[in-house]
Amino acid sequence: MKINISCPSTGMQKVIETDDEKKLQNLYERRMGQEIDGEILGEEFEGAILRISGGNDKQGFPMRQGVLTNTRVRLLCKKGHKAYRQRRAGERKRKSVRGCVVGHDISVLNLVVTQVGEKEIPGLTNDTVPRRLGPKRANNIRKLFNLTKEDDVRKYVIHRTFTNKAGKTIRKAPKIQRLVTPLTLQRKRARKAEKLNSVLRSKEEAAAYKKLVAQRQAEKREARRSLISKRRSTRKSQKLAAENK
Repeated sequence: MKINISCPSTGMQKVIETDDEKKLQNLYERRMGQEIDGEILGEEFEGAILRISGGNDKQGFPMRQGVLTNTRVRLLCKKGHKAYRQRRAGERKRKSVRGCVVGHDISVLNLVVTQVGEKEIPGLTNDTVPRRLGPKRANNIRKLFNLTKEDDVRKYVIHRTFTNKAGKTIRKAPKIQRLVTPLTLQRKRARKAEKLNSVLRSKEEAAAYKKLVAQRQAEKREARRSLISKRRSTRKSQKLAAENK
């Protein structure tokens, strides 16, 4: 079995391979999320506490938290479930996953160092690997450097300098997300003004349309009134002509 051990505090990772059944017996029937003593794996891990974070079986099926078995099961998965990505809206599908209990079929087991012992573990705690990428979001940069709202976040963004193939020195930094600048505030004001103008414009157009409808109805009434008066005058003249005969 391969045991993949990672240490978040140093950013280092170590893989050990063991077939010693005495060591593995202490790992069997343990669940994901459980903490174990590092001495189980050998004297170099003495004093360290490790947490089981997951693993894969020989066919590559991952362990899944909450499935209380040490075998493989087929679960009906939908959007939001682990180890499944829906292709169509509302789609559900049966997928094979491994239970959260460590068994004999596990080929790779992932462990995380939650507490470091007195001794340093070579290849895991004796050195540190710096984070290559820093936070992008403005508030996360402020949180990292303990900045206030008045501080300029652009001066604190983590960048790296390297030389490209052409021999030029290039400074590379991520684009800061959710950064409030005078230009963004101006655009926000412009959007607000456009929305307000749209409402006022629609009100004016509605009033103009209402006025036009009233005018057309008045014209229609006037035309009808004149038509009725014409008919009446025609009938009256026909009646007088008939009486004169």
